[in-house]
Amino acid sequence: MNDVVLDSIITCPHCGHAETETMPTDACLFFYDCRFCGALLKPHKGDCCVFCSYGTVKCPPIQQYKPCCAG
Repeated sequence: MNDVVLDSIITCPHCGHAETETMPTDACLFFYDCRFCGALLKPHKGDCCVFCSYGTVKCPPIQQYKPCCAG
């Protein structure tokens, strides 16, 4: 089994700002405020969290082929 990656780069679809964030291993991050434009990001329909929708790396449960807590 591969190691779980905890850092993901979230890119705001409104302004394009990219920020590296460390993903929690014990909770889903359903909302994210863009630090540049202030947009409130929410997951796309069918995604469990903002990392799965806007990040370069999916959340830890998805990486491990497990159900995500918000899914």
